[in-house]
Amino acid sequence: MTKQEALFNYTLRLGDTSLILAQRLSEWTGHGPFLEEDLALTNIALDIFGRAKSLLEYAAKVENKGKTEDDLAFFRNDREYFNALITEQPNGDYAKTILRQAFIDCFDLMFYTELSNTKDATLVGISQKSIKEITYHKRHSFSWVKRFGNGTEESLTRLQQGFDELWPFTGELFEMNEVDEVLLKDGLAVDLSRLKAVWEKEIGDLLNESHVQIPESTYIQTGSRKGLHSEHLGYILAEMQSLPRMHPTAKW
Repeated sequence: MTKQEALFNYTLRLGDTSLILAQRLSEWTGHGPFLEEDLALTNIALDIFGRAKSLLEYAAKVENKGKTEDDLAFFRNDREYFNALITEQPNGDYAKTILRQAFIDCFDLMFYTELSNTKDATLVGISQKSIKEITYHKRHSFSWVKRFGNGTEESLTRLQQGFDELWPFTGELFEMNEVDEVLLKDGLAVDLSRLKAVWEKEIGDLLNESHVQIPESTYIQTGSRKGLHSEHLGYILAEMQSLPRMHPTAKW
């Protein structure tokens, strides 16, 4: 694998993860528990869509085959996507959505902080902008996890159920493959193994404070690094890509 191929796949992975997460969050627009929270989550989704656009735009530039970020977003099938599996899981109730967001916000803040110190100027710029946004996102999601965990018996039950469904997908966030190995040699990627213990400690503290029961061990769902996904991604792409595929030459 060449460095160009690795950088394309790496940037695509990051862009896909942001794109699918934002698409999932946008499903809450108009359905939030109350107006202020509806607007908050919609704005968070817009921030993440913006990051996805920047990353996919850079991926298209790295690939250098005349494609745009729209081509990458709307004209690939599910086996050509590399988003983390946790992002494509159904929203469930609000507690589950918020907990997923807390898991990802905690990871993203650590990840993009590290990525801002790499030798790729474009990724550094995207990371520096993202850090400011994710700092707010994390504060928002963490505060809501604590509210659910320390609220009513019903809110804690829903939070625990969301945790039980999502926890097996978190290990994949730290999975590395040949792409990471190639880029790490040139200081162009983040060593995910260095983040895992810190993430587990911070998330563990949050869950303990929220009275969520954490299993001693669990199985890990993986596959997205190879383009393998759950059945949910196909439905997301069908909805997201339907209009561009119907009118592929349309300009907005």
